[in-house]
Amino acid sequence: MENFDRKQHWEKIYQTKPLQEVSWYQPRPETSLNLITGSFLPKEANIIDIGGGDSLLSDHLLQLGYTHLTVLDISSAAIERAKKRLGPDADKINWIEADVSAFTPQNSYDLWHDRAAFHFLQDENEIKSYIRAASSGVKPGGYLIIGTFGPQGPLKCSGIEIKQYSQEELTALFAENFNVETCLYIDHTTPSGGNQQFTFCRLKRK
Repeated sequence: MENFDRKQHWEKIYQTKPLQEVSWYQPRPETSLNLITGSFLPKEANIIDIGGGDSLLSDHLLQLGYTHLTVLDISSAAIERAKKRLGPDADKINWIEADVSAFTPQNSYDLWHDRAAFHFLQDENEIKSYIRAASSGVKPGGYLIIGTFGPQGPLKCSGIEIKQYSQEELTALFAENFNVETCLYIDHTTPSGGNQQFTFCRLKRK
């Protein structure tokens, strides 16, 4: 998209749309939580949520007792909304305002979670940059949990074209550094009643 300002686009979304009206809203992100808890990491594991925005995942992870959480998002408005909602609990989370396509991890993570950030990357160099970041940011034996729109999912989200991924396509991109543990297709119902197919995979760092 020519002259597209990704950050400005997401700032506007989070400044104008209530959480309960965005298509990705989940009061309880069951699939993500099941894949995270199913990795059987200790509660002090270092976990990063990519594109977490003001998703409720961090709320649920705190309630489950996880103590080392990081949320990365391109939008300062999304982060501020999440902090306001969490209140004092916001201080228990490390917040990073950054575009993941240009993100260089400064820490090693036991688990890297991404629901619906990766599929917005269209440029091959940005995709490769993301794969490098995840590969360097996840500890050996750690986990990458990634969710994208599936082959029967939408072609656009929030006015932006996305890349659809089958289970095979998604895992092939990360195959050099990650082994596949599990993949599944999930149907997400949006607040407006629409249906979106997602591909979710949990991969283990070699």
